[in-house]
Amino acid sequence: MDSRSLVPTSAGFQLPVAQLRSVYETHEVERRLAKLPERDHETLRSTYTRMLERGPERFQVKPSGVPDMAALYEQLPNFTDALDDVRRHVALAQDSRDGLEVTPMLLLGPPGIGKTHFARKLAELLGTGMQLVPMSSMTAGWLLSGASSQWKGAKPGKVFEALVDGQYANPVIVVDEIDKASADAQYDPLGALYGLLEHDTAHHFVDEFAEVAIDASQVIWITTANDERSVPEPILNRMNVFEIEAPSAEQARRIARNLYLSIRAEHDWGRHLAAEPADDVLDVLASLAPREMRRALMTGFGNARLARREQMQVDDLPRSAAGQRQRMGFVQ
Repeated sequence: MDSRSLVPTSAGFQLPVAQLRSVYETHEVERRLAKLPERDHETLRSTYTRMLERGPERFQVKPSGVPDMAALYEQLPNFTDALDDVRRHVALAQDSRDGLEVTPMLLLGPPGIGKTHFARKLAELLGTGMQLVPMSSMTAGWLLSGASSQWKGAKPGKVFEALVDGQYANPVIVVDEIDKASADAQYDPLGALYGLLEHDTAHHFVDEFAEVAIDASQVIWITTANDERSVPEPILNRMNVFEIEAPSAEQARRIARNLYLSIRAEHDWGRHLAAEPADDVLDVLASLAPREMRRALMTGFGNARLARREQMQVDDLPRSAAGQRQRMGFVQ
């Protein structure tokens, strides 16, 4: 079944919702529901009922052409290779009946350089929603694949939630800091990924809670890591690996300026502040890690408003904002 409606995404780019895709078989859900005893298993019963009420069809977005991603290249200048890879996959899907598929990617680089921010921007570009799975707090694989309904307090995993409770067959799922997965866990936190990252096996992914096969083959996987030595080789072999360097001094200034403009445009109070940041303010902001820039800018904006000034000054920024370049190791 085709749908001609459009999903609005980033400016200058729209992905048509070109088709619907079934992500599970309703007769399998009905069979499981019928086998449940009359008492107990209320959470599982509710899950099956919800699946039947929602139905199995989800939108699968696909492009009608290769988008103009100039704004993303400008906002994320140190992610050029990863953005190029996305454009290649979009080009493959254009003018065809295939949905958009993106080979799982690993963004490898030091903390604070914007890896998770890139993932969020890509999810906005594709318009299919995003699930964030922080591996640093993950102690077992059930977070991805669900826990057996025999356990007290068990529930479905993130993949099930994204596909069954979401609207899309190809959502973006971000596995953040994959190298931080606990090696001491009773169950391998990465165990579920071995099958999920393989296109063929992901077609019949079984959540341990619901025990119903789910088609997770269209999920767009983005993982991040600081150190690839802590990522198992079989996982690395299933992904395109992109080494993300810290931005150069000039790239950092561009990132800071773009962030200033976007924050100002996103808030009504932005109209009280200067349309462009001062050069000396950019110099200080460019010495910060990208993740720290937003916090510094929000402090700066607030202090400028308290002083009833349109132009943010260096003194408006947090005192800790200076002298960060050497710590971050910016490329000269």
